[in-house]
Amino acid sequence: MRLVVPIKQVPETDNVKMDAETGTMVREGVEAIINPLDLYAIELALAIREDHGGEVIALSMGPAQASTALREAVAMGCDSAVLLSDRAFAGSDTWATGYALQAAVRKLGDVDLVICGERATDGETGQVGPGIAAFLDWPVATYVCRLEALADGRARVRRLVEGGWQVVDVQLPAVLTVVKEVSTPRLPTLRGKLRAKAEDLPVWGAADLDVEGDKLGLNGSPTRVVKIERPKVARECRKLVATDESTTAAAIEAVVEFLQQRELL
Repeated sequence: MRLVVPIKQVPETDNVKMDAETGTMVREGVEAIINPLDLYAIELALAIREDHGGEVIALSMGPAQASTALREAVAMGCDSAVLLSDRAFAGSDTWATGYALQAAVRKLGDVDLVICGERATDGETGQVGPGIAAFLDWPVATYVCRLEALADGRARVRRLVEGGWQVVDVQLPAVLTVVKEVSTPRLPTLRGKLRAKAEDLPVWGAADLDVEGDKLGLNGSPTRVVKIERPKVARECRKLVATDESTTAAAIEAVVEFLQQRELL
């Protein structure tokens, strides 16, 4: 089987900054890691390879530093990795990201499964995986917590849903997005780290893909951040001080009136 795992490099800290002009995240100078939920997708892909054979390819879109995340994926056991890096991709929203990633999947060719983490911690949208499936016109199963069976060109998966779970069959090729219950990610091995260090990671730009330029990057993103504001938490309080019988009575009356105005009494 040929499995592709799109991964994303995200800021390790929650203290991220946004560019007020472009509405995009400022990533320079911030330590980055593999998106935690993508680790579960990698592990599922590796387990499928162990049971059914084939190869696992890690795929990421980002600046040159994203190669670090891809090398970590190779250290975990992925057979190879590809980086999409081009100024044309800068500022992509989930739509433009899904469009670029699906083009890379097409270029890789003969892919049976694309396995994504359910969402990225820096965006929390959960839209890229289904977006890839939509552009490829492949079936998609989201919130997958278990792979029940894989045979005869079909995958049977268990999905987490509100109040329980459901079992569905999807025809291959397909896209899965997985939750953390699906696996326990393995740690990179020393041998894997040595192989990852020596791995020659191909870098594909927009010119290497069959894409339309006006559908890439910030200009090709139908959604964007138009305004950034930091929420201000403030409480307006009224303090009632009762020191004797008369002020106590007045304070009680004020509290009763306050509750009545809000239909709480």
